[in-house]
Amino acid sequence: MSSYRVAQVAAPNGTFELVEREVPQPGPGHVRIAVEACGVCHSDALFVGGGLPGVTFPDVPGHEIAGRIEELGEGVRERGWQAGDRVAVGWFGGSCGHCGPCREGDFIVCDNLKVPGWTYDGGFAEKVIAPVDALARIPEALAASDAGPLACAGVTTFNGLRRSPGRPGDLVAVLGLGGLGHLGVQYAVAMGFETVAIARGPQKADFARQLGAHHYVDSTSATPVAEALQALGGAKVVLATAGNSEAISATVDGLAPRGELVAIGADTAPLDISPAQLLMAGRVVRGHPSGTSKDVEDTMAFSVLHGIRPMTEKTPLGDADAAFQKMLAGRARFRMVLTMG
Repeated sequence: MSSYRVAQVAAPNGTFELVEREVPQPGPGHVRIAVEACGVCHSDALFVGGGLPGVTFPDVPGHEIAGRIEELGEGVRERGWQAGDRVAVGWFGGSCGHCGPCREGDFIVCDNLKVPGWTYDGGFAEKVIAPVDALARIPEALAASDAGPLACAGVTTFNGLRRSPGRPGDLVAVLGLGGLGHLGVQYAVAMGFETVAIARGPQKADFARQLGAHHYVDSTSATPVAEALQALGGAKVVLATAGNSEAISATVDGLAPRGELVAIGADTAPLDISPAQLLMAGRVVRGHPSGTSKDVEDTMAFSVLHGIRPMTEKTPLGDADAAFQKMLAGRARFRMVLTMG
């Protein structure tokens, strides 16, 4: 049997090593994907560090996968897929179909959610086996190196905004201008929101405007973030992409009445928010978890329609460790993407 290469860590927080494995055959309801590109997400650190229950080693992370189907398992063709189809697989790597949320059609909060790199080998590899319900069809106008990040960073920001109470013309703020935030600002503008970008330092103002933001708030200035938002009329929505609980908490008083804080940046520290900040103005704090494969398809279609693309740095699979370390150090601008072949 032929072999393929994967970048794996043998133990928690280990160094990535390139190894060869035998090519597996997809089982019923699964496909084998020839990976063309895979984004390096900050969440991959949870798997590499063994920080989540159920992670096994050696671990092959990667949940921003783009490639082509090369082999179909039993029952897949009947669901409309064939060899050669371009597909993406993101954080949503499949659902169980039988838990309470799945029976209600809310697959992204499945009790037994499958995530590439966590529950099965991810896309830091030349090939990956994935369940058919995880597949999102990639538009021909979208390069694989763009489609991969859109399957996680893209869908999370796009879906977080479109499921918010924001409507065209509303003031919407995006906290953070990193891998998530630089996409969030572009989506907010394309959705017709009066868009505020919030980040650290005056030097990011020009970049925020290049992305289309109508306003920029420097979170390090003497004026508190909440006060700056209220001076603009109060935000209907704050999309918090920065993984910093202190920075997220600082935006709450900047929300308009009935405004909503949508938290998508992960931090283990608790938010510093009192009930009094929420009660009188009827404010809402909500966590938003990515999106299903259909949501990924919607994200990619919207991105093509509006010319939105992630900003990426591409590097070969063999440089996975360097790419991962660059991401951890915050030096990636803005998404490291591993490419195959």
